[in-house]
Amino acid sequence: MKVKHKIFKNLYQDSVSLMQISAQISALPGIQQASVVMGTPTNLEQLKDAGLSDGISAGPNDLVIAVMGAEDICAEALTLAEDRLTSKPEEGNSDGVQAPDLVSLEMAQEKVPDANLALISVPGDYAAAEAIKALNLGMNVMLFSDNVSLGQEKAIKTLARERNLIVMGPDCGTAIINGIPLGFANVVKRGAIGVVGASGTGLQEVTCRIDKLGAGISQALGTGGHDLSEAIGGISMLFGLQALIKDDATQVIVLISKPPSPEVAQRILELAQSASKPVVVNFLGADPQKITRANITAATTLASAADLAVALLNHQPLPDTQIASSAQDVALLHQACQRLPATRQAIRGVFAGGTFCYEAQLICQQNGFTASSNTPVSGNHKLADIWQSVGHTLIDMGDDDFTRGKPHPMIDPTLRNQRLLAEINDPRTAVVLFDLVLGYGASEAPATELLDILARVGTQPSPLLIAHVCGTESDPQQQSRQANALRQAGVMIADSNAQAAAWASTVIQIQVQKKDVSA
Repeated sequence: MKVKHKIFKNLYQDSVSLMQISAQISALPGIQQASVVMGTPTNLEQLKDAGLSDGISAGPNDLVIAVMGAEDICAEALTLAEDRLTSKPEEGNSDGVQAPDLVSLEMAQEKVPDANLALISVPGDYAAAEAIKALNLGMNVMLFSDNVSLGQEKAIKTLARERNLIVMGPDCGTAIINGIPLGFANVVKRGAIGVVGASGTGLQEVTCRIDKLGAGISQALGTGGHDLSEAIGGISMLFGLQALIKDDATQVIVLISKPPSPEVAQRILELAQSASKPVVVNFLGADPQKITRANITAATTLASAADLAVALLNHQPLPDTQIASSAQDVALLHQACQRLPATRQAIRGVFAGGTFCYEAQLICQQNGFTASSNTPVSGNHKLADIWQSVGHTLIDMGDDDFTRGKPHPMIDPTLRNQRLLAEINDPRTAVVLFDLVLGYGASEAPATELLDILARVGTQPSPLLIAHVCGTESDPQQQSRQANALRQAGVMIADSNAQAAAWASTVIQIQVQKKDVSA
């Protein structure tokens, strides 16, 4: 194996573009590893740890391409990456990446003086400084960058509050502003439901389901995952909630987060209670009785948050949001489990969406199953080795441990698909639970790539495969096309992430009963 690299001096590209190029060259036959990153000290250290550094000397403004594989293929990969970096898109075509002709926020604002939102996607070491520049120019900020310290986050959000602006992020992967999807977002209808969420895939699940139910989105604002911590104080969620309360186009509001600190939750709920429009709150895993109050309806899942919001919008009776497999579902699952030996007893979840992994763990817990994870919820176990599943295991493949120097699995599902194959081939596995997340920025054909992996499954009785496809019919990948492709391969497609987790729990209940009878 050879390691080769190429450095482009003073060429900046945003992280999504770099991940897409990295995914493209990684897919070349004969390439073992590939990474396209800016030459920050952190990134150079990660390249070294991955065995991709053979004496790279680059600065933070330099772009680095590093590949490992057969020598001739490495040369081909470097050429392909260079072509992608320097090619100009054809008229009306979004392919190709262009170097920007504006080198500062000040220059951008001079060219577009009415701009009031800056999307910042630079290495984390420099993200806070750029966010402060944007705020001082009077622009709201979507901070896609991660690896920003809590101290820096608090400083930039405090400044934003003083300027009457919002900072979405750090690590804000999803937003929909005035109908424009930003980051990893889906194509949804415009409408009267506004959403503020501390979770990217949580926002995607809720907005996609609202679209499926025939309603639409006024605004979808991300806050970043640390916003509702005691250290940050919910600054962005409080701002977003207040903005939606004042917005005439928004008639119903949805708030999504993992459980906030008690003090932050109280401030958010007090503001929501005072709103002149109904508010649905889904603090994943929180006691609904502690949330429900005048003007506030508690949701127990991401899907039920969307269902309740649409019912409130249409002045309809609130739907039953109980999380359980229906009698018809149970009958189908019993039939599907007939081919499984009683020795298969484990749930294995492999997720691209971190919030999907979190929600699935909660639902399995509610059904009596404690699991291990690299990102465990309270009461679950931290995996000693993230590469080795133990008992019931649910993995967030989008976590930093898996994405350092590699594309996110929503962009390049190769590593996720390899983990799926390993779980399928484990003789202890009864059911493999997974997600497919569609939309802008995501893989163009996630089902096709996954079906290639499933074709490698051995002939022994394989575990049940249960999936949720998060997306809309208007997405580039088209939700029904991806779901139908998986169905034809024998995958059971659930209507939501919560339903998928409930089905998986039912499978284990069936398998446990089967083992008890045979004992």
